[in-house]
Amino acid sequence: MASLSLPKHHFPSVLPTQTPRHNPSSKSLPIVSSSSHSQFYGLKLSSSSSFPIPSSSSSGKMFICAAKVDKGKVPPAFTLKDQDGKTVSLSKFKGKPVVLYFYPADETPGCTKQACAFRDSYEKFKKAGAQVVGVSGDDPSSHKAFAKKYKLPYTLLSDEGNKVRKEWGVPSDLFGTLPGRQTYVLDKNGVVQLIYNNQFQPEKHIDETLKFLQSL
Repeated sequence: MASLSLPKHHFPSVLPTQTPRHNPSSKSLPIVSSSSHSQFYGLKLSSSSSFPIPSSSSSGKMFICAAKVDKGKVPPAFTLKDQDGKTVSLSKFKGKPVVLYFYPADETPGCTKQACAFRDSYEKFKKAGAQVVGVSGDDPSSHKAFAKKYKLPYTLLSDEGNKVRKEWGVPSDLFGTLPGRQTYVLDKNGVVQLIYNNQFQPEKHIDETLKFLQSL
């Protein structure tokens, strides 16, 4: 029996050929660099880091944690370890103004700038009668190395687990991925008189708090 063969081009493709479209959202974009470990003003990133996508109910604001400590209020008491492993309570600083600043992490660019700026203006804070205290989630040994490396003359407290940060309601940035940078000025009675938040201009914390203290 004779067979009939037809040229292949007589049979059109059933499905049209489509050129794959590039979807830029399908790949994660590097936040700062493509290196396996990056630091972004206090945020330690790894190549495997993933960031949560905010829900549709998100307000779109940078700060996402409602403040629990307000101006004119006495903040929650705490007891933490300093860079020497000694136990320090907030009540220790009562009797004179205290500048208590929460920062993301030791040895990150923004936090190092801020810490050194407080160091460089430390005598001005002393002249204003104020004590300077830094707080982050790093452990005491990290604080000790950080303070030694940059010759920081003030107390660094270890808030491991960020318990105090949460109790005080320090707002986070970048949809909760970056611990907030917030400074409080307490008067000699332990009452909050100033709250200053500026994640990306760490040195402004020193300018604003000094300006406030010198106006008293």
